[in-house]
Amino acid sequence: MSEDLRVRPAEADESAPLAELYGRSRAAARMPPGVHTAEEDRAWFAARLRDGEHELWVAERDGPLLGYAMATRTWLDHLFVDPQAQGRGVGGVLLDTVKGVRPGGFCLWVFEVNAPAREFYRRRGLVELERTDGSGNEEHAPDVRMAWPGLDPMAFYRGLIDEVDDSLGELLSRRVALTRAVQAVKPSTDRDHAREREIAERLAGIAPELGADRLLRIVQTLITESLEVAGEDGSR
Repeated sequence: MSEDLRVRPAEADESAPLAELYGRSRAAARMPPGVHTAEEDRAWFAARLRDGEHELWVAERDGPLLGYAMATRTWLDHLFVDPQAQGRGVGGVLLDTVKGVRPGGFCLWVFEVNAPAREFYRRRGLVELERTDGSGNEEHAPDVRMAWPGLDPMAFYRGLIDEVDDSLGELLSRRVALTRAVQAVKPSTDRDHAREREIAERLAGIAPELGADRLLRIVQTLITESLEVAGEDGSR
């Protein structure tokens, strides 16, 4: 039961017990094997406890640490519960603690194979936003981005959209510049429709929900508009 559970900020000298708890919990979870040594884990926690960007909370009951949560301003980086303490409300209390201090919402990553963790978060109001093939994490294992949208979900989601749109704007600008540059070295001014299809199929591997046909229309529109810009520049 969670009534007698105490949650407090982690102390600066608790990197060792935190690393040990992390190691035990991860080994018992449905997760890929860790890629760091126990010594590296201790050093990693020590750095997070003093970097000013992370907050850590620990849960305890008159004894060893039962669990912990670690978050930045916008991300829940860790939430682990000791295997012997699971099913007793520790994880829910820690998650509620993070929600209380991050009312604007936050995101987290969970491995796709970790079905119990995904279900834990879903039951507590988090939603799955996107999946990856794992190429961006150390374990190279497929993962899922989840989010708690906070007390104002519209503002939270629009904030995430704005981040994506900013990145998309930078990529579009680069794409236009490259489309313009390649015209000077192409052997023909004809459109290469086979290559456009190839690009769309490659993008479909990254964004399968859109599908190759829809992405082909997007690619063709982007190239058409980029060529038009290149033509306008050439006429000035």
